[in-house]
Amino acid sequence: MARVLNTIGLIVGIVALALQFGLTIPASMEAGRSPIASIIFYFSFFTILTNLAAVLAHAAALTGWPAAFAHPAMRGCVAVAISVVALVYWALLSSIWEPQGLFLLCDVLLHYATPAIFVLWWLMAGRDGSLSLRHVAVWLLYPIAYAAYVLVRAPIAGEVPYPFLDATISGWTSVFVTIFGIAILFTTVGLLALAADRMAARRRTARQRT
Repeated sequence: MARVLNTIGLIVGIVALALQFGLTIPASMEAGRSPIASIIFYFSFFTILTNLAAVLAHAAALTGWPAAFAHPAMRGCVAVAISVVALVYWALLSSIWEPQGLFLLCDVLLHYATPAIFVLWWLMAGRDGSLSLRHVAVWLLYPIAYAAYVLVRAPIAGEVPYPFLDATISGWTSVFVTIFGIAILFTTVGLLALAADRMAARRRTARQRT
């Protein structure tokens, strides 16, 4: 079952990312961006980066490559990040964004399907009981680094990938409050992942004793 979920996750993830790329680049160029700027714009979304990480983790689980994404700590980080992708989209974006057609399909795949598949696989076979509080703290560097990149890039590119990070719309106080809230969410989900991983460790110990 774990191999089936990995295979499905890999295929769905690649299809979703490729489809979103095929939709984003032409639309971005029509909006006036150059081809290079359009590619940078595509990869400026936390959703895209995290879904790419999920694809690599599925590939590593199936083939052993890339090796870094086969590490339990990396798997846990991806499980937390992809969960946050779904939660933030549902809470902050789904009510203000109404995609249609293929854009709707991409949204469902990237924000709901791939998170569900990855987390289900991770709960079934991706945990090994080796995670600690240190990992939860290290994982938090990912959203913090992403937020820093977005805020530094904003005055240069004249845009941000998400409206809740746009200080020209809501002000800097709102932006930093949102970032803090997402950091709290990320930490909370990380602690839940740690608890789930420790449950796996306890079960493994119980089996060894019987």
